Amino acid sequence: MPSDCISYQKSGYFSKLIIDYLNEKETLKKLYNRFPKLENFEAQIEEKKINFNENNIATKKRNVLVKTLEKQYQNIAISKKTLHNINLLKKENTFTITTGHQLNLFTGPLYFIYKIISTINLCDTLKAKFPNHNFVPVYWMATEDHDFEEINYFWFKGKKNIWQKEYHGPVGRFSTEGLELVFEDFSTALGSGKNATYLKELFRKGYIEHHNLTDATRYIVNEIFKEKGLVILDGDDKNLKKLFAPYIKQELLHQTASTEVLKTNTLLSAYKTQVNPREINLFFMEGNLRERIVFENNTYTVLNTNYCFTEGEILTELENNPEKFSPNVILRPLYQ
Repeated sequence: MPSDCISYQKSGYFSKLIIDYLNEKETLKKLYNRFPKLENFEAQIEEKKINFNENNIATKKRNVLVKTLEKQYQNIAISKKTLHNINLLKKENTFTITTGHQLNLFTGPLYFIYKIISTINLCDTLKAKFPNHNFVPVYWMATEDHDFEEINYFWFKGKKNIWQKEYHGPVGRFSTEGLELVFEDFSTALGSGKNATYLKELFRKGYIEHHNLTDATRYIVNEIFKEKGLVILDGDDKNLKKLFAPYIKQELLHQTASTEVLKTNTLLSAYKTQVNPREINLFFMEGNLRERIVFENNTYTVLNTNYCFTEGEILTELENNPEKFSPNVILRPLYQ
């Protein structure tokens, strides 16, 4: 079947920075290790092996990850392929290809789906190219994000279906209360038919039968992609945060991310600024609270709260409760 293709560069949807990156402009190459061409993955795999196996930490981290996933999958039907992929994560020749996204209501924009499909396809391509290695597709749920207005709706037949709710804090912990009204309106708009029935059941079982947005989103994405072996991970977890704690400590004490991002912004002065870092790129998270940590007058405080810590106190809090520290958009890729 004939088809027409438009390159990303000619689509009109991307900034000059992204177009220059896609064109592998020489001045940008110092900002990344390897361009993601298939022929570059062999060197990337070997480098990742060396870096990840330093000090024999790989086995410990892999075991923590697998145990966490087993716990998170306890209450949903897991496919044989997904279970197989989770078990593959214990092996030293297994690598992950990860995409992350917010918990958009009923998946929200189409690129939510495209990102996951692209991740699965890349794993298949890499397995064919490197048959002695395993590649596991991972969807990282942005459960700690607090931008509810970015995720509380989806479009159907030209209508914006909105989940009206008072909100504050990490969205993954939100109760699904109130989604019955969205379900009623959506069901009416769907009408009847095989596909309509499937979508109604998917929505009902996802949002009406689960009590928080994390569990609901995990159920829905698993139902759509479980036969493809997709592994779904929630980073809002104490044991995973323990592994990330050394980097949280470094950020608290030395504000490393801010320093490095400002250096990068200088190198990218010819382009629109992509992000302006905070001095400390961390939130403090407790219950339905997620507020920025700031450092002033030799004291760590949490904005809009009465929380304040000395250096010793906040490091003790980190050691005892690492799950209370949440990376912002700059540090999240490192954690992810």
